[in-house]
Amino acid sequence: MYLVNTETIPGKKIVEMYGIVSGSTVRAKHVGKDIMAGLKNIVGGELKGYTELLQESRQEAMERMVEQAKSMGANGVVNIRFATSSVAQGASELYVYGTAVLVE
Repeated sequence: MYLVNTETIPGKKIVEMYGIVSGSTVRAKHVGKDIMAGLKNIVGGELKGYTELLQESRQEAMERMVEQAKSMGANGVVNIRFATSSVAQGASELYVYGTAVLVE
């Protein structure tokens, strides 16, 4: 599966477009990570717990988008974009979307 954030895939020709595909996940913050983040705010540094949470969220959302693209017969997704939104106190959605295509 070709996954790009550009309109084309270098060296490939788009022969069919299937439409928009997307994937999302909603995650809640962990109380223990919040406590550690509060301490890090005092001394500075990377919030590794949140970095890991975001990486896992991106991966899960991408996997869901790829599965949707595969079910349409696509072998690529172009113009991939990410968005986030708050859905409840302490919970956020990570959303990824793009255009499913067939390339050769």
